[in-house]
Parts: sequence; structure tokens; C-alpha cells
Amino acid sequence: MATSVTTQAPAQRIGGGPTRSVAAASWTTLGALLLRDVVVLRKHLWEFVLRTIIQPFLLCFVFLYVFPKIGQGIGGHGPAAQSAFATILVPGVVGISIMFQGVQSIALNMAQEFGFTREIEDRVQAPCPIWLVAMASVVHAPGVHAHLTLHWWIILTFVPLACIAMAGLGLVLGTSFEPRNIGLMFGFIILPITFLGGTYYAWTRLAPVTIDGWHWLQTLVLINPLIYVNEGMRAAFTRAPHMHLYVIYPVVCAFAAVFLAIGLRNFRRRVLS
Repeated sequence: MATSVTTQAPAQRIGGGPTRSVAAASWTTLGALLLRDVVVLRKHLWEFVLRTIIQPFLLCFVFLYVFPKIGQGIGGHGPAAQSAFATILVPGVVGISIMFQGVQSIALNMAQEFGFTREIEDRVQAPCPIWLVAMASVVHAPGVHAHLTLHWWIILTFVPLACIAMAGLGLVLGTSFEPRNIGLMFGFIILPITFLGGTYYAWTRLAPVTIDGWHWLQTLVLINPLIYVNEGMRAAFTRAPHMHLYVIYPVVCAFAAVFLAIGLRNFRRRVLS
């Protein structure tokens, strides 16, 4: 009597194995998020443009047009001294605009969404277009001129690096402060960073501020990331004296790495909490 033996085929996983790596899937997701932000940005383009240019335009208009017109000298008296101040101010305006866009576009949205809706919306927006420098250079009173010289290799390498660093700062602040503490953030962090960040003066000009021969203010502001951003902008857009580039680039890279590391850690902690 013959006996038949039936061999059962090995079970297979439903759907098979993964079709792509985690890294590839992550890049696809990132691209989709960026595409979504571009679509949203197109719908609110004029709002974005106005928010980007209004602050630097007002700074240049008041300091370079209104003050010279009313005889209130800034940076000294006479066209030569005021033109020197204008040359220092314009790159500082670009630097501070990048910082404020990082805070407004990331920190404020993060704080609100973590605090109320719990909906995370990352908006990656270009903080400051290069054409803004050209616009700022023509907003001045007669006799006051910003002497700009564009160093393109610095612009193309440093401006994106500065944007990443300030966006990282915005991520840290947005994931560290509750909405009810936004005023505290501006009062104790944003304002000191702004006024001690070299927007209206070069770092080298702080040397006369001393105590017993110690350049205390020039040393103290070295913990401020904006001072390196503004000094890099002066190197990119002017021939004015500035901090050495071999100091600026590594320090801004370090700030960017630290801010992104802390911000991403805080982001994971807030999302998973």
C-alpha cells in the first residue's frame, strides 16, 4: 500500500521585505515636507516677502536716511563717518534678519504647536535673499553711501551656513520655551543677542571698552553666535575690518552642530512625551 507524503511550502512574509532603506525613505519624506512648504509659501508669498524685508528696510531707512536728514549723526558727524557706519550697518542688517527669520519661522511656530495644537509644521524658508543687500544699499540720505563689495565665494558658502545655524537656534528656542514664556525668551535671549551681536558696530571696535586693561566686552560677546554671523556678513559684503575667516567658519559650524543636536533632542523629547 503506497503512502503519499505532502510537502508544505515554506510560509512567506506578506508583502515581502523592505523595498528601500530607512535613509532613502527619510529623504523621500523630507522632500515631500519641503515640497509641501513650497506650496504653502507660494500661497502666502507676499506675506513672506513683506515679513522678510520690512525689518531690514526700516533699519536702513531710519539709520541711513532719517537720522542724517534730521542732523542726528550715527557713527560720527559728516558724510565720511556716516558712510563708514552705513558700510558696517548693511551686513549687520542681513545677519540680524537671518536670526529673526529663524526665530519667527521656527521658534514661534514650534512653541505654539507644542503648546496648543500639538501639530508639528516645519517651515523651511529662505531667511534673506541676496538682492536685499542691493536694496539696502540705496536707502540712504544724500552724501551717505554704503560701500559694498560682494565676495561671492564667501556669500555662497557662508550665508547658507549662517542660515542653518540661526535655524538651529530657532529650533532650540522653539522646543525649549512654552508659549506663555515667549516674552521671557525675547527679553532675556533675543534682545541681548541682538544688541550684543555686532549689528551696529564691528567686533574690532569694542577694544576700547576695558577694565584694568582687560577687553571685557570684546571677550564677553564671543559667546554670542550673532557676532560671528555679522562678522562673516561684513567679510562677504564689504571690505570693512572683520574677524578672521579661519575663526568665523569653524565657530559658526560648531554653533550650527550644537544647536541642531540640542534642538533635535528637544524635538524628539517633546514629540514623544
